[in-house]
Amino acid sequence: MIRLEHVRKVYPNVTPLSDVNAEINAGDVISVIGPSGTGKSTLLRCINMLERPDGGKIYFGDEEITSPKCNIYKIRQKMGMVFQQFNLFGNLTVIENIMLAPVRLKGESRQSAYENGMRLLRQVGLPEKYLNYPGELSGGQKQRIAIARALAMNPEVILLDEPTSALDPTMVGEVQAVIRELARSGKTMMIVTHEMNFARAICSRVFYLDDGGIYEEGTPEEIFTNPKREKTRRFIQRLHVAEFTVKDGVFDFPGAVSVIDTFCRKNMIGAKQAMKLQLAFEELMQGILLQSHEIRNINAAIEHSEENGEICFDVRYDGPVMDPSEGDKVSYAMLKAESSDIQHMAEESDGFTNAVKIFIR
Repeated sequence: MIRLEHVRKVYPNVTPLSDVNAEINAGDVISVIGPSGTGKSTLLRCINMLERPDGGKIYFGDEEITSPKCNIYKIRQKMGMVFQQFNLFGNLTVIENIMLAPVRLKGESRQSAYENGMRLLRQVGLPEKYLNYPGELSGGQKQRIAIARALAMNPEVILLDEPTSALDPTMVGEVQAVIRELARSGKTMMIVTHEMNFARAICSRVFYLDDGGIYEEGTPEEIFTNPKREKTRRFIQRLHVAEFTVKDGVFDFPGAVSVIDTFCRKNMIGAKQAMKLQLAFEELMQGILLQSHEIRNINAAIEHSEENGEICFDVRYDGPVMDPSEGDKVSYAMLKAESSDIQHMAEESDGFTNAVKIFIR
């Protein structure tokens, strides 16, 4: 239905989309997730050409909509868009907002547009609000009206850009309920959202955006339960991360200590747990790994779980297979005393032959 080939979008100081490739099939319900600033909303706006890509091609069916020859206004009639901020016309009543596009753009009679508009209002649970103005509605009601307005053109695809982000928490559920019903109806949808439980419940596919593109995609089970890539896992598990590296044996130890201290304070890690982390870091790095002349490159990441407060000190290093227990016995004994679990894996991953995970509670 929709195909994206090497789509790129550049702004003066940032490139949110550098190389996006994807296919959206009829009946797909796709949740687009990822950290702020990774181009989720930009992707939706490129698909319906509210933002023109700076490179690549987008096809709707067999038609290239990024071509200058494409009549994008006709294409947009097939793609409904629901925005974060509702974008209703404040000087029109609810039913007039819904009728406007079918009458003006499709030439539908006012009577037909009215009847269809009332049907849609019943579908979103607000038929009694048809003569109200947007200013008389709650945020949740406005967003449900915005969804009804998008449906009024009978679009083939609906794009929803964080439809609940501007709402009071008490109003989120009523909008999500409407979207769930649309998903069950078989309507093709693409939804940018930060609501992970909601995304998991309604979607058939998930796009995780990072590094300028679709970093990982899969079914809800694959992405939310068993993500394959590191950034996806950290995002899904709500992990806060600090990283540092050793290149060719050169290590800024005071700088790393400062990074850890700042990380602990920023994430409100308790003094006892922070001290355990500092000691574990010193014994593993200084007492064991850097004592071996065969280990020249190290990548270390500290992951703090927002959900259970656990810290994982994840260290990858090259060279021969070496379990930390094979290093300095005193340092390893101290490392073991400060941690709840130590796991060593010998496997080739991103150029590293060793992986050690140290868990600190």
